[in-house]
Amino acid sequence: MSLSQEKAPVYEALEEFRRMRVVPFDVPGHKRGRGNKELREFLGEKCVSLDVNSMKPLDNLCHPVSVIREAEELAAEAFGASHAFLMVGGTTSAVQSMVLTACKRGDKIILPRNVHRSVINALVLCGAVPVYVNPDVDHQLGIALGMKVSQVEQAITENPDAVAVLVNNPTYYGICSDIKSIIALAHAHGMMVLADEAHGTHFYFGENLPAAAMKAGADMAAVSMHKSGGSLTQSSLLLTGPEVNPGYVSQIINLTQTTSGSYLLLSSLDISRRNLALHGRETFRQVVELAEYARAEINAIGGYYAYSRELVNGDSIYDFDVTKLSVYTLEIGLAGIEVYDLLRDEYDIQIEFGDIGNILAYLSIGDRRQDIERLASALAEIKRLYQKSRNGMMSQEYISPQVVVTPQDAFYARKESLPLKETAGRVCSEFVMCYPPGIPILAPGERITDKILDYIVYAREKGCSMTGPEDEKIEALNVLL
Repeated sequence: MSLSQEKAPVYEALEEFRRMRVVPFDVPGHKRGRGNKELREFLGEKCVSLDVNSMKPLDNLCHPVSVIREAEELAAEAFGASHAFLMVGGTTSAVQSMVLTACKRGDKIILPRNVHRSVINALVLCGAVPVYVNPDVDHQLGIALGMKVSQVEQAITENPDAVAVLVNNPTYYGICSDIKSIIALAHAHGMMVLADEAHGTHFYFGENLPAAAMKAGADMAAVSMHKSGGSLTQSSLLLTGPEVNPGYVSQIINLTQTTSGSYLLLSSLDISRRNLALHGRETFRQVVELAEYARAEINAIGGYYAYSRELVNGDSIYDFDVTKLSVYTLEIGLAGIEVYDLLRDEYDIQIEFGDIGNILAYLSIGDRRQDIERLASALAEIKRLYQKSRNGMMSQEYISPQVVVTPQDAFYARKESLPLKETAGRVCSEFVMCYPPGIPILAPGERITDKILDYIVYAREKGCSMTGPEDEKIEALNVLL
């Protein structure tokens, strides 16, 4: 039975609840904003009046039976899934629930090493064993690429007891693996396929974009609606296929997700799903046109390289997400993070991230042509004012790690803290990463090398936002005894 995508049941229930003028003797304690004047004035009376608790007319996220359940059914239909779960703990929570559903302690999971930290966090929680496919690197751009089908096949042959394969679809930079072939290969060997689609919401609604995971036959996908889908920050979807038991997934989600789901986040998912289902095709056509215009303008400046589908090689770069405005900066003698800082500090332009050699300007449903023109103009001026020789600049964004023990064993092992320079050769027991993008430079259980230490020091000196270790200054690391 086809559902009406014009409906938004959570939003509609909230509107009906607001009209009822119910007297609140429940939580939250601000009581529709009356108890917190500053909060009410800052966020607005309508917003705080809808920050409410679960109750019968509004359903319960932990065990939905009415309006939330209907919203999930609508989301499942819109995304071509058998089931959808509304998530209020970000795509981190969706990714972790996906991995915890597929894997138990000791199970092997095949995955690319350039995953978001949430994936490895899930391995710390459940004790699964990562079998990393170390992706190829584009040595000009310095970025990790997708998994080759042959690499996945080799990993499956060497680890026939693995239970799942995880795929980035796409990477932060827009690189896509051949997800259809990987799914066919994994399913032929009885393995589940999990897709981290934090940056791929628009694949389900756009035209001539890379394959969406659920439509390609994946078993589960974590989708960041708040990134390219337009919902509020921290709201996400977890999608499942026909072979996955939704009751069990619900139990897994409830191990870690809050019992006090925010109705502001839930209603934003509901409204955004409706918007994408009704208008997504045209909306993302416009996003693609903006991105193509931006690439042309930036490449015309000279020195910068805004890359796109010309990178596609049918294997490690099977496809490219053309909405991603990824720009290589090293030819003007500036690290991506330096351009990122200049754009914000000197031009009041906030882009998504800058790393050692690239920047990413995230384009989505709210961008305008005049904003693109302002960005291109600022980049041209940065080149004119700040360009220098690239001699001595580091280019490698991705360094293949050596895994010694599992993330869980390393994270909970006996450890000691050593000055950064004294850790070479030791096994790390914590994370080190630049955030964003949140891909670990080091993860628990990996061997620390001089090359990795040089990268950490260089990235810190260039101004990357370093996160992960207990030591906030990243001057020491915890290593296994």
